[in-house]
Amino acid sequence: MLALAAALAVAGGATAHAAGAKPKPTIVLVHGAFAESSSWDAVITKLGRDGYVAKAAANPLRSVASDAAAVSAIIRSVPGPIVLVGHSYGGPVITEAANGNPNVKALVYVAGFAPDTGESSATLSSMFPGSTLASALAPVASPNGGQDLFIQPDKFRAQFAADVPEEQSSLMAATQRPIAQAALAEASGVASWKTLPSYMIYGTDDRNIPAAVMSFMAKRAHAVKTVVIEGASHALMVSHPDEVTSLIEDAASASE
Repeated sequence: MLALAAALAVAGGATAHAAGAKPKPTIVLVHGAFAESSSWDAVITKLGRDGYVAKAAANPLRSVASDAAAVSAIIRSVPGPIVLVGHSYGGPVITEAANGNPNVKALVYVAGFAPDTGESSATLSSMFPGSTLASALAPVASPNGGQDLFIQPDKFRAQFAADVPEEQSSLMAATQRPIAQAALAEASGVASWKTLPSYMIYGTDDRNIPAAVMSFMAKRAHAVKTVVIEGASHALMVSHPDEVTSLIEDAASASE
């Protein structure tokens, strides 16, 4: 009887501890231009195995303000703390979407722009030499009179995903989603990374956003942790999901 009582006491204490434990942050993942939500598949799988709930937002790629509003709606639908993760142009989107949402506890930039107020993806990418994106683009007239931008399929792998297997990069080229040209030139609003802990990961062989630009933004934001992957392309979440997941979990653990 004494042994049974002791066992029940231990079990009860463990249950009370579990009930009082803080929930893990939900991870909201935002893709950038020339990608789509499934680019996060490997990261989502790994996060799930580690007990995290992850949601991949469908980024409209129309304008920073409207795209951020779409992501903000998702944020407001999620109870509890959130870690926002943005790839490429998704960086400006999460930077804006975090504003006014106190449940966002950290920002993770995966080869993503972290703009200050008034900056755009276009101005940041040209801050240092090294981007070859302009010569790889294929503009298409959009119904609103502007232009949508794709990466030419035969240039997609070299430009965007050089360290991704060819068969997979071909699928990525075929399923890429275009971005409105105006979105890349749109000035950003309040820089939420000035008040939220930020984390950065990028590759040295990124041909969309030069490594020098990423390094500049990481230092300016006083990133809690910066991971640099030698030889990695722009498509880090596809080619290096382990490293990307690890950094996201670092941000999440610090937010719990």
